[in-house]
Amino acid sequence: MPLDPAIAARLKRTADGLVPAVVQQYDTGEVLMLAWMDDEALHRTLTTGRATYWSRSRGSYWVKGDTSGHVQHVRSAALDCDGDTLLLRVDQVGAACHTGDRTCFDAGELAVTGA
Repeated sequence: MPLDPAIAARLKRTADGLVPAVVQQYDTGEVLMLAWMDDEALHRTLTTGRATYWSRSRGSYWVKGDTSGHVQHVRSAALDCDGDTLLLRVDQVGAACHTGDRTCFDAGELAVTGA
């Protein structure tokens, strides 16, 4: 069964058919990672409750946690007003980043000098 046509019609995809998905911890608002989804990945995510993404480097689908055990249980999903970005609110088990960090944004903040 494909992605709901009403949802598919709202998506604005990149030239390669992808939509960025911002992933956030559902109860704290912590931003965990950014990944990419196509229609099939979004359909799998919405119907299984497990975050499924499209790997641009491997050219295949991956379910977060299948190999690492660091599962993302999807609590909600939303599409932004332009239809070009998804927001997944998840219950993250373990590290979200492939480096083993809690988030992909733990590598260090950049200095902001202007206000």
